[in-house]
Amino acid sequence: MRRAKISIIGAGNVGATCAHWCAAAELGDIVLLDIPATEDMPRGKALDLMQSSPIMGFDSNVVGTTSYDDTAESDVIVVTAGIPRKPGMSRDDLLSTNAKIVTSVGEQIKQSSPNAVVIVVSNPLDAMVQQMWKVTGFDPARVCGQAGVLDTARYRTFLAMELGVSVEDISALLMGGHGDTMVPIPSCTSVGGIPVTQLIDAGRLEEIVERTRKGGAEIVSLLKTGSAYYAPAAACAQMVEAVVKDKKRLIPVAALCDKEYGVGGYYVGVPVVMGSGGVEKVIELKLTDAEKADFQKSVDAVKGLVATMDELLSA
Repeated sequence: MRRAKISIIGAGNVGATCAHWCAAAELGDIVLLDIPATEDMPRGKALDLMQSSPIMGFDSNVVGTTSYDDTAESDVIVVTAGIPRKPGMSRDDLLSTNAKIVTSVGEQIKQSSPNAVVIVVSNPLDAMVQQMWKVTGFDPARVCGQAGVLDTARYRTFLAMELGVSVEDISALLMGGHGDTMVPIPSCTSVGGIPVTQLIDAGRLEEIVERTRKGGAEIVSLLKTGSAYYAPAAACAQMVEAVVKDKKRLIPVAALCDKEYGVGGYYVGVPVVMGSGGVEKVIELKLTDAEKADFQKSVDAVKGLVATMDELLSA
């Protein structure tokens, strides 16, 4: 049986670590691509990762390249390309530069892998995945963004730390844009089947939610010279696995919503069923009035971000 072909655009910390997770799980053969200015770097990282295979016991083939020709006919493409956040920099500060990078990457993907499922990680996430869809012209089911899996993982981590329980027993959901306007859904958050509201009081729960919203910024402030990559890369690998193994995972991702939730044609974080076709179904939840208001606020922020991006690109 043919192995899946997984291409990762951007061989920085997130991209290289995503390659690591995917190779170790034997999700497929991996192409790690970066820009020509760093010609030897992706090859070096790929070779290093390949040399770990006898020790870790995986047979995935990993190659590094600067040519999109090597990514041709990929099954899944993970886009991590873009400049990283620096201390004091918001995701919005990245908008203009990363939009141009994503545009260039999308044009290459359209030519080399017209049937791929594309997972965008570049920030600011919601605008970048919108731009990728616009540039490729792909079926929106095959273009999505990784954010909800990461945000939910951070939320679950903080809840497990607070309660002193296994992360495996935490089930949670966050929706909306990636960042400060993400929306927790308490009715969909439980610990071993017990509603979280029975275990943590409302005030403390809001503090945990706020820490989750600022989870990326907290790590940026601690690292000083970089941004998070272990957890974002692991979240990407989970989405890749859902596609290549047709897992039908019900997970939160940035998906195109039109009539769904009344969004009107924008990418926002929502629960979906993810399988070989990409986003195979958007799950519409019955939100409380408060959750609806928070979600609409988040959607409005995404719309504003996309409008600003479009203005910058047309200038």
